[in-house]
Amino acid sequence: MNDIIQVINDIVWSDALIVLCLGAGIFFSIKTKFLQVTFFREMISLLFRGKASDQGVSSFQAFAIAISGRVGTGNIAGVATAIAMGGPGAIFWMWVIAFLGASSAFIESTLGQIYKEVDDGQYRGGPAFYIEKGLKIKWYAMVFAFATIMATALFMPGVQSNSIALSVENAFGIDPFYTAIVVTACLAVIIIGGVRRISIVAEIVVPIMAAAYIFMALLIIGINITEVPAIFGLIIKSAFNLEAAFSGVFGMAIAWGVKRGIYSNEAGQGTAPHAASAAEVSHPVKQGLVQAFSVYVDTIFVCTATALMILFTGQYNVENPDGGYIVENLPGVEFGPEYTQFAIASEFPTIGQGFIAISLFFFAFTTVLAYYYIAETNLTYLFRGKSNKIALNALRVLILAATFYGCVKTAEAAWMLGDIGVGLMAWLNIVAIFLLRKPALKAFEDYKRQKKEGKDPVFKASENGIENADFWK
Repeated sequence: MNDIIQVINDIVWSDALIVLCLGAGIFFSIKTKFLQVTFFREMISLLFRGKASDQGVSSFQAFAIAISGRVGTGNIAGVATAIAMGGPGAIFWMWVIAFLGASSAFIESTLGQIYKEVDDGQYRGGPAFYIEKGLKIKWYAMVFAFATIMATALFMPGVQSNSIALSVENAFGIDPFYTAIVVTACLAVIIIGGVRRISIVAEIVVPIMAAAYIFMALLIIGINITEVPAIFGLIIKSAFNLEAAFSGVFGMAIAWGVKRGIYSNEAGQGTAPHAASAAEVSHPVKQGLVQAFSVYVDTIFVCTATALMILFTGQYNVENPDGGYIVENLPGVEFGPEYTQFAIASEFPTIGQGFIAISLFFFAFTTVLAYYYIAETNLTYLFRGKSNKIALNALRVLILAATFYGCVKTAEAAWMLGDIGVGLMAWLNIVAIFLLRKPALKAFEDYKRQKKEGKDPVFKASENGIENADFWK
């Protein structure tokens, strides 16, 4: 079975997907005149504006749901994997894909808002909706919806729960079976409450967990402050094949940096538009800019914090593609959350492993909540106008089973299945947002024009020549 999964993973994650992701980021950055720089202050100011309504959540709640999906095991175990397979230079390429990906995240989330609709008293939207309404290709939209349900309800939860179980076992010696019971039970209680309960949990948990994690990273950086220039130099030199010690993994640095970067920040993958569509805003671009900022929070802040902790303390291995290790500072330790646990434990022996286990629990758990919301939204799309109670309950059982199983299965299989899910969604969504770029760019020009006139932008689809955006008539 692992061999079959590996073959599928290699097909999905061929060089073509890496080129597609980088190419899309470059293209949208140029088209938006690098909004990730020019509109950075606007992103932050919009984050705390807007209030929830009976139909939608606030901009910050939508941001929190999206962040809960972005900030997960990829920020702890994923960064360790990138270093293990591509050396320190992989971190640089994670930064690159985050910077470029912010523009892709803006486009997809703006499209999500443009083509959203009201279903059962709640805003719903995402790639399936904008593919059907914007591209007018219903079969394509249905393929995306089905692929996303499979990815977020079956393939990807196991990565998150597996990392929780592994870190808890390392820190506290608790059998993964018991961790599986606790995680699955907590998940069941929350998802039964629907999107509002998920948004409330995310709004409370996400800021606290991110702040605590970054605070720990800052402590370790402060202890090793004199080494900061050397570590950044190592990352940059390794990224461009200028560090002799890691020259053998130059190609792997790019591949794994992009791969783990996309898995972590999800820019262009098609997950964030679901949360973005749920926000109550007066103009689609407002939430597009907020979601672009969430990419920075994920990769530039949280992933970098993890990378610096690992590299400062030297608690990592780097595999040689030809066999063996280029660096083996942790003999017998597989890549994953253990690198970060050992890194913190080297500076704070009494709390290191426990801190990461607890952090990873909240990071990964909220990510699974976001996965459920995404899967539910796509199920709603497939059953629009029809009773979907049986299907909804079946979905809940599926994601609970996948979460439970992920706790007790091997890490390698979990990561490969997660990668397949991410890759399939990225292929389908990036092609779609490239074909649908004009409505998003029209909305962006409209937003800039109104801002220039001193207005608080309000969107009207007809004034921008955008069809099928029924919510904005």
